[in-house]
Amino acid sequence: MAPQADVRIGISGWTYAPWRGAFYPEGLPQRRALEYASGVFRSIEINGTFYGLQTPDVFARWNEETPDGFVFAVKAPRYITHIRRLKDPVAPLANFLASGLLRLGNKLGPLLWQFPPSFKFDAQLLGDFLALLPHDTEHAADLAHRHDDNLKAHAWMRPGPHRRLRHAVEIRHESFRAPAFTDLLRQHGVALVCADTVEWPRLMDLTSDFVYCRLHGSSELYRSGYGTDELDRWARRVAAWAGGRPLDAGDYGRDDYIEPPRDPQPAPRDVYLYFDNTDKLRAPDDARALVGRLTH
Repeated sequence: MAPQADVRIGISGWTYAPWRGAFYPEGLPQRRALEYASGVFRSIEINGTFYGLQTPDVFARWNEETPDGFVFAVKAPRYITHIRRLKDPVAPLANFLASGLLRLGNKLGPLLWQFPPSFKFDAQLLGDFLALLPHDTEHAADLAHRHDDNLKAHAWMRPGPHRRLRHAVEIRHESFRAPAFTDLLRQHGVALVCADTVEWPRLMDLTSDFVYCRLHGSSELYRSGYGTDELDRWARRVAAWAGGRPLDAGDYGRDDYIEPPRDPQPAPRDVYLYFDNTDKLRAPDDARALVGRLTH
């Protein structure tokens, strides 16, 4: 695996009661759950940001509770993707950016934009939205100044040291299976999420300089775990992406690409992969098993 590629395998969220006494040791205080989980995995998706705006103090606490070198992926608000459905997004986007996101500092990783299953591909609507997304912290701080009065606390609009920002889009409707969609993502440098599930399209088109995967359960949504063969296959995929190599023909299906498999920029890619399966019960074990395959 090429050393310049950063591979981060993790879990989606960390505050799940069934994990106590299983993944988390008995007696571990809830307030230390993130500290413990971030000591096991190099990255975790933040789910709370999807359901509502947070505050600068919350982001600062998450930063402080995690070790150096750790990175969060941050799920963008459903208010933008599911309720407003990308309509008039400037103020809601500014609110998200001003809510304290930049207080994560160098632990701020990709921003995940998940669309609902009923959201269909609209090239104009999506293109206008992608054009708004900031790709560095200075641009994000500038856009944050356009927030309205719907923040939960004071706005945080300090960019800190210059850092790039990455974006990934997860789709759940077959209408996105169109070259015009991947063309838009490549134009704006946005990754297409490879979502492993029987419910929605699983697409592996490479549209950015990084890869983002979400494993929801390959046979039953949020419930099924990953067996030995499946984990071996995902390990080969991750190693190929990180090493700048094409996938082996046996590691993808005919319907896994919008266009014939191609890599317009053959080079090692950073990979972010998160397990979101088995109603959160199998995710930690599956993630650790995949990490083990990639480090031996």
